[in-house]
This record gives sequence, structure tokens and C-alpha cells, in this order.
Amino acid sequence: MNGLRLIDRYALKLMLWPLVGAILVTLTGLLLERVLRLLDVLSGSSNRFGFLTELTANLVPHYLGLTLPAAFFIALFVVISRLNQDSEIDALLASGVSFSRIVVPYVGLGLVLMTISLALFGYLQPYSRYAYRAVLHAAENAGWSGSVQGGMIVSPNDKLTMTTNFADAAGRRLTGVFIRQIDDAGREQVITARTGQLRTNADGQSATLLLDRGLQLGTDKRGDPQVLSFQTFSMRVPLAGAARLLRARGGDERELTLGELISESRRADSLIPRETLMAEFLARISRALSLPLLPLLALPLGLAAKRRGAAPGMVIAGLLLLTFNQLLQFGQGLAANGKAPAALSVGGPFVLFAALCAATFVTSRKRPGDTPATVAVEHVADVLARGRKRLKMRRRAPA
Repeated sequence: MNGLRLIDRYALKLMLWPLVGAILVTLTGLLLERVLRLLDVLSGSSNRFGFLTELTANLVPHYLGLTLPAAFFIALFVVISRLNQDSEIDALLASGVSFSRIVVPYVGLGLVLMTISLALFGYLQPYSRYAYRAVLHAAENAGWSGSVQGGMIVSPNDKLTMTTNFADAAGRRLTGVFIRQIDDAGREQVITARTGQLRTNADGQSATLLLDRGLQLGTDKRGDPQVLSFQTFSMRVPLAGAARLLRARGGDERELTLGELISESRRADSLIPRETLMAEFLARISRALSLPLLPLLALPLGLAAKRRGAAPGMVIAGLLLLTFNQLLQFGQGLAANGKAPAALSVGGPFVLFAALCAATFVTSRKRPGDTPATVAVEHVADVLARGRKRLKMRRRAPA
């Protein structure tokens, strides 16, 4: 018994750094892609970096939940392939340790990750999703806080637009100022100045803009154009505060916790259709329950990769996980449109995936090196080899 416990500790120790590394790399990649898009959305906000920090923090629970299955499987595949290449699994099997016993610590780790996934998808993510939308809404409607960034267009209201070529770090000292303003009579005025300074007034509702050496272009009461030059010019500019979120949490099924999804589905006056709520509930449960099943798939594929390398097995696993995730999303869409019950459209893909994992593992118990998984890996390896050969031939053809 002590020897088996030692094996468990050894297996889990091997999983630690590959799992942490896979989570960090995958999570960082997903967040970076989203952060770049957010920077583009927030380019007109004077406090875009403050908003960006809040938005990124609220995205972590969502992307961490999506990262866990892929990172767990990558770490499993790396560890199993290493054990297989070093013939440690052959030694374990020869010493009397069964194929089923080897996978036990990995299934146990999958159960731990399943609990974490339920907490993320079931409770943290709904709140963080609403918080993300609240911050994004505030950022998009933040208006103007009294500072200007070089090259940024500021519109405190519908009648005033301002931009500048250069500005200091605080956004107060400006160079190359351009202002377009509509007065109370509806006439357009354009003001340009070489330099300017912004000072927030004590009332907190406006700012004073002091301009030096510029021109004012506009029209008089008769509509004739007029141009005025000035050495100094001051104008009062209103500040615009951020708008609040227009609705409370719960207007979207993705903002509800697991318990709220169930209670909302039982209400006769719910604004969200019952099948939509149940589809969201089953999709979250399915993603969490898939984690303990991944070792049953990773172990046979990892053993099959000994002769042909890890790439074919990773390709098969990636296609299976991607197909499973896409089927869940497709099933949610069918249920939301009322074309299929949620139990069938969302529960069906999970049952098929669970059956595939179980069948792959069961067929590998008697002859781990000669299974349907091995045959699939061999076919994929042949396809990849032919593709590499054709690519080399095309590269050599011009020479």
C-alpha cells in the first residue's frame, strides 16, 4: 500500500509544473488577445489603463475556466509521453501495477479541477461577467474627465469636439489645439491655437481652457465668414461623468449562478426561456464533468505516441476537445431557439464524449500498445508525414 501511495505522489509531482506552465501559457495567450481588442475599444478614454486593469481582472475567471480542460490535457499528455518514452509505464505494468491503477491519481486530480471548474463557471464567472460589462459600459460612456491625450479626439458633449497634436503626461499642457464648437444659435466655430492649458475648476463640473496664439473661424449673424486672431483666449469646457449600468445583474442567463439558473427555470414568469436556462446549466456542468474523463483518453493516446511521436496524439486530442466544445455551443443555440430540448442538444454531446473516453480506456486495458487509439494515431501520423513530404517537394520544385 505504501508503494502505491508513493506512485501516486510521484505521478502528481510530475504533473505539477507542466500543469502550471500550460495554464499560464494558455491563459496569458487568451488574455493578451482580448487585451489588444480592449485597447482599441478604450482608445478614446482618458482613463483607459485604469479601465483596462479592471476589465482584465474580470476576464480571468472566464478564461481560466476555458483554459483548465486544455491545460490539463496538455499536461497529462506531456507527463504520460515522458513516462512512456522512459519505459516507466512498462516497468509499472511488469511489476504488477494495473493499467487502471496507473490512471487513478490523474482521475483524482481531474476531480479536484472539476470542483474548481464548478466554482469558476457556477459562481465566480457570472459575477465577473456582469462586473466586466459594468466596467466596459462605464468606460464607453465615461465622457471626458478633464485631461487630453495627444492625437485623441475628445467630445464632452454633442456641441464640442477637441483634439491636440501633443500633450504632456498629465494631459494638461497642450500643443497644436483644434476645437470645433456649435454655439447656442447653431453656428459652427473652429478654434486653433499653438499651445493651451487645461485647469479643472473648483466646482468639479467644468474646466477652463487657456489658449495662446491662435485663430477663431466662424460666421456672424448674417452668415458672413469671419476670422479673429488672438494672443490669449479662455473658454469654459464642461466635464462629462460616467453613465451607470442600465440594468441589474440577471438579464442574461450567463450572468446567473447555477442555483439561480435552476430557480429561474422554475418560475412561470421568467423573461428567459426555460430551455435556454437549462442549456446554460447543462453546458457548465458538462464542461466541469469532462475534466475527470480526460485521463481516460490521454493515457491511451500518450502510450500510442511512443512509436510515432507526440504530434499525432495531440492532433487527435485537440480535434476531440474542439469538437466537444463546439457541439456544446451548437446545442445551446438549438435549445435557445426552441429547436431541441436542452437535455438532448447539450446532454447528448457530453454522453457521447464520456462514452468515447470510457471506450478508449477500456479497449486499452488488455493490450495498451495495440488499441484503436494506436490505429488512429498511426493514420494521423501517416497523414502528417505525407503532408510534410509534399511541402518539402514544393519547396524544392523551383530550384
